[in-house]
Amino acid sequence: MAAELHRKPAHELAAMVRRRELKPSELMEHTLARIEAANPSLNAFVALRAEAAIAEARSLDERLARKEDVGPLAGLPLGVKDLEDAAGLATTFGSVPFRNNKPGADSVEVARLKAAGAIVIGKTNAPEFGYTGFTKNLLFGVTRNPWNLERTPGGSSGGSSAAIAGCVVPLATGSDGGGSIRIPACYTGCFGLKPSFGRIPNDAMLGMTRWDDTAVLGPLARTVRDAAMYMDAAMGYHPADPDSLPHPGISYQAILERLPKKLRIAFHPDFGHIVQREVSREVEKAVGAFRDLGYEIAVLDEKVPETGQAWMRIGAGQQLAMLHEYLEKHRADFGRAFANGTDAATRITWRHYGDAYRRRFEFNEWIRGVFERVDLLLTPTLPTEAFAAGGPPPGEIDGKPLADLMAALVFTYPFNLSGHPAASVRAGFTDSGLPCGLQIVAERHRDDLVLQAAYAYEQACPWNDKWPEI
Repeated sequence: MAAELHRKPAHELAAMVRRRELKPSELMEHTLARIEAANPSLNAFVALRAEAAIAEARSLDERLARKEDVGPLAGLPLGVKDLEDAAGLATTFGSVPFRNNKPGADSVEVARLKAAGAIVIGKTNAPEFGYTGFTKNLLFGVTRNPWNLERTPGGSSGGSSAAIAGCVVPLATGSDGGGSIRIPACYTGCFGLKPSFGRIPNDAMLGMTRWDDTAVLGPLARTVRDAAMYMDAAMGYHPADPDSLPHPGISYQAILERLPKKLRIAFHPDFGHIVQREVSREVEKAVGAFRDLGYEIAVLDEKVPETGQAWMRIGAGQQLAMLHEYLEKHRADFGRAFANGTDAATRITWRHYGDAYRRRFEFNEWIRGVFERVDLLLTPTLPTEAFAAGGPPPGEIDGKPLADLMAALVFTYPFNLSGHPAASVRAGFTDSGLPCGLQIVAERHRDDLVLQAAYAYEQACPWNDKWPEI
């Protein structure tokens, strides 16, 4: 059993702990050994708290022996993306000037996951301030995809996705401002959920309340049920985040199997952009699984409003506002592309913001019309398989040049602008043996429906029996 512990999903491990079939300390020791074996290849973890994690696991052993309530996530080793605070570990943001930035407390999300029994084992790598769709920074280097070490696990939650798909830890935190949960989930074949905006509270960053309403926190996991457990522990209003939503009053895990029998589902295959042929092939097969479940699928070919430049402009101002003093003092220590990209926000005027919000309005009107007609929208998660581990993103697909870099992410960032919940499930594999993803989107605040649809698909097309060997 011990040899296969790292391949078991989180919900099975948690059940074994609660039944006292598995000691948290045994699971933690196994996980640390797994990190020692796999991390030199993946570079998924960039900091560990091994001794503290073992001590916390042994304390849980004792509480279980006393038959205390230890929580639904009891004993589960948790990776925390290095853009989020975990007490006792530096939050470096993947940036050299912040290598010694030690927070005084956990983020709201991490505190809630710990209260449910999870044990923070360390920090997972991320590109500098989550700036790119691949995971590489000057502080910790390149993170690699467990399916092919020459390829990226995506970004910005690439360390978390590599740790999940590499069967290193059962749960890891992610954040998604333009696809940073769904991109890594797609490229590594795990499950990633971008919840509705506000579903999990966001903390202030570097002492500044964030006004940009596009970024959310959420899980990366090996199964849909694991992600539902995570959401049950992490969601709900918190006064630290005035935009956080009230608890929905349900357990997502409890309602996973209740996907309505009558659903209107639409599939848009390309958003008017180029999609790699093998990706299209696998995604269309995945859509077919919903037909096999008895649902009619309406295929959309209508024009989708372009929002790439709008998305970049809306997020740029907040980043500059947060970091301008650090850039003035430590410019040479920042990645050059990141510093130059942040500087570009100085040229954005209120007129540009106005134009961006008009484009945002156009997309909202389009997606509003879609959800007046259907309950779920299916799309590819990304138009390509994973590219080189150190970047850059692809400039062409199947020999056809892309209009701009945003065309490589065309299905993810629009739903950050709109705030709709969206998830990536494994659609299949390209001819190179790399995973590709199907994106499932529902109306705002219908995170339950996204999870139910993802779970129904997972039962029809299970993926948890196939992970790479590291």
